[in-house]
Amino acid sequence: MLRVHRGNLPVTHRSALALSAALPALLIGLAAPVHAQERTDADPDGEDVQVPGVPVIVVTATKREQTLQEAPVAVSVVGAEEIERAEVQDLLDLQTLVPSLAVRQGQTSGNTTFFIRGFGNGQNAIGLEPSVGVFVDGVYRSRSAAAISDLPNLERVEVLRGPQSTLFGKNASAGIISVTTRKPQFEWAGAVEASIGNYDLRRFDAYATGPLTGNLAASLSGNYNRRDGFFEDLGTGTDTNQRDRWGVRGDILWEPSLDISFRLIADYDKIDEVCCGVTNVIEGPTGANVRAIGGQFVSENPFSYEVYYDVVPTNAIENAGVSLQGDVDFGFAALTSITAYRSNSNASDFDADVTDLSLFSKVAQQSEIETFTQEIRLQSVGAGKLIDWTIGGFYFDEKLEVSNQIANGTDYRRYLDSLIGSPQVLVNLTNLIAQATGTPPPTLGGAGQGITDNSRQDNTAWSIFASADLNITDRLTATFGISYTEDEKAVSLSAVSTEVLSSQNLDQLGYAASLSQLLVARGVNPTNPAQVGGFIQTNPQVYAQLQQQALAVARGPSNPFNAVRALQPFPAFLGFPNAVEDGRSNDNSTDFTARLAYEVTDNINVYASYATGFKATSWNLSRQSRPVSGDYTPGNPVFDRFTQRPVFVTPASPITNAGLSLVNLSTGTRFAGPEDAEVYELGLKAAFDRLSFNLTVFDQTIQNFQTNVFLDNGFVLANAAEQSTFGVEFDFTWNPYQGLILSGGATFLDPVYDSFPNFGNGIDVSGQQPQGIAETQFSLAANYGFTIGDLDAFVRADWQHIGDAPFFDDPAQEAIIDAAGFTREQNLINTSLGIRTQSGFAVSLWARNLFNDEYLVFATPTVLQVGSFSSAPGQPRTFGVTLRKSF
Repeated sequence: MLRVHRGNLPVTHRSALALSAALPALLIGLAAPVHAQERTDADPDGEDVQVPGVPVIVVTATKREQTLQEAPVAVSVVGAEEIERAEVQDLLDLQTLVPSLAVRQGQTSGNTTFFIRGFGNGQNAIGLEPSVGVFVDGVYRSRSAAAISDLPNLERVEVLRGPQSTLFGKNASAGIISVTTRKPQFEWAGAVEASIGNYDLRRFDAYATGPLTGNLAASLSGNYNRRDGFFEDLGTGTDTNQRDRWGVRGDILWEPSLDISFRLIADYDKIDEVCCGVTNVIEGPTGANVRAIGGQFVSENPFSYEVYYDVVPTNAIENAGVSLQGDVDFGFAALTSITAYRSNSNASDFDADVTDLSLFSKVAQQSEIETFTQEIRLQSVGAGKLIDWTIGGFYFDEKLEVSNQIANGTDYRRYLDSLIGSPQVLVNLTNLIAQATGTPPPTLGGAGQGITDNSRQDNTAWSIFASADLNITDRLTATFGISYTEDEKAVSLSAVSTEVLSSQNLDQLGYAASLSQLLVARGVNPTNPAQVGGFIQTNPQVYAQLQQQALAVARGPSNPFNAVRALQPFPAFLGFPNAVEDGRSNDNSTDFTARLAYEVTDNINVYASYATGFKATSWNLSRQSRPVSGDYTPGNPVFDRFTQRPVFVTPASPITNAGLSLVNLSTGTRFAGPEDAEVYELGLKAAFDRLSFNLTVFDQTIQNFQTNVFLDNGFVLANAAEQSTFGVEFDFTWNPYQGLILSGGATFLDPVYDSFPNFGNGIDVSGQQPQGIAETQFSLAANYGFTIGDLDAFVRADWQHIGDAPFFDDPAQEAIIDAAGFTREQNLINTSLGIRTQSGFAVSLWARNLFNDEYLVFATPTVLQVGSFSSAPGQPRTFGVTLRKSF
């Protein structure tokens, strides 16, 4: 975390260094007129003296106050003024200011994933907890849907790069995003802001703060953000990719004495928007089948921003929470306690087939999350000590309930017939089922048939941590940190499938059909049980041979119903806990930080560090969850209806032996095991009067990296045995002359799956570059502040580049999209200019993605359309005007 001080500070040898040298490096000053960039020092007579420069900034990223120059950590800081003038609309835009951060939004508003140094996960699976922890005012947000809300009273956003598990108690194996809002003030102040823009943007923020009593202050803020969608849905007539969200927040600060303070925060926000547009990017052979039955879609033209849907993609997200932070200064040490309760509900529906056919009538997802967290820490205070220390603990308790539904639409059966090539195949299958069971013919592929799954996860975790800075000399400091974490989950998952086609034992039906043909060839009528019985009695050895021939056909490539196997997406589901699977995980880890920092000169610091990180088991809370191969050996049983004896039995396994085997049950994963991270890091920080820069070289590895793999018709969890990234990070700020500040940063990565032999479907992707991780990412910004009479004015522009990266880990899939020439490379130009009066009124004009750069955010195989791929194009150019009034 980071704190900005604009008043007197105690001046020690090291803080005096920072006052004179470190601050030109900071992006806080990027967007401010130079004449407003002042700090206050004390002269020898004790009077305050205004000194040209930028504000003094104190970093608390290690939960101990240090100047940014002194802090030997890889941290990026974005201040409120920079966010305001860069017109960063939400956390999705934050990556334009932080080169090591990448943010991707998926098929729904809440399906957003944060990546630091290329590491991150949590997309398309609510049970897959993120590797990047998000904290707002010290409170952990466990899912991205609870972390994307608009916050109208930001003070700063900090991005800590690399494993942070020593001091942060939950899911920080890749890094931390820490959001800090402004505290209530004991002087009346406030601001209102309104924006209008293209796509009928209407955004309004308001903030007010002031004293209630001599030691009690409060603030109240609210925000409203509404924008039409930039996708045109030609099927339903509804715009897609809207913004429709609002929130309110109350904050009370009580300071009964100089040594005691309490801060109580309550907030509520809601998102109710049509999002997100996904369109065809590769049309496979199944495109002809869609058109053959009257379906429409925009083929291979994602940047038309046009789609044909029959289901409006909806998102309804509600977040609410309350937190209490208490701080007590005992003189020798300071105590901090943060207690929080949060709730999140998330409901969405989207068009999975991305056509105007009703292949699926709904693909609905709902989740309810309740989270309680408690952090308490005690740390030494004072300057000049040999040892500065911190000890603390963290407790986490979360209850998660999830429900998903997917149902066939009215066009589903016609589409199946088209895929198979003839309606007669399913007609023959229907008749054979009726003949074998003696029941009326079933409806295969009927509308409304589908699957509903329900899951619950109870997660408790706790950690204790300690850290000590040993000040060996005035310039040399050694840091040692240690934490111990336990994380326990209890999971239950059940599903009910009403999809008749998926429940059919095609081995059994193929056997029956093949045996009938063999009997007819022998002159035996298979519909006459007496005739078949006589043949068996007189020719037992011959009949045994016919059984084996029919079984070989049924379980081999010649089964007449093999074409139907790929059209059985929702077979019967084995829920858990059960007699074999207890649905529990209990993980623990001890993590370390060791660092040596040396102040080479008054302007240059260097450091070397080693740190480890940890993330506990993540469970697959969806219908794609399957027992592991050690618990089950697949194989559908086959019975001879004439002899009433089995000709093939499901192989022995714990699940089969317990009587839990089901037709069409397959193996997969129930969870992804815990991941362990480590990083070696070398850093250099330099700050001079007009130039500062930071250089970091790191080698980061995650063992058993948790990832989400798309197989067949859904996502499954998997562990990459080892993923690593060697990288270099560089950022700078240069003030070549008064009024102009240039800043930028670059990240160069060499990411690789060192070992991932069990990717899925027998594919080994070891040695490949992981999908979605660009090797280069950098930004460059220029801000010029000047005056026009009594007006403060600024002109600002920034450029963000994110290099191309694979769309898929599967080499065959990646080859298809590469051949089409689509790219993930981004080159975004953002600009703004504005003026501010002495009375606090301001107006600015802004544009994001000024030159309308075209790129794809992600791509995925299209459900039930083999060879076709869907994608989400990036946001096109947006622009507008913002009015602000401060008082």
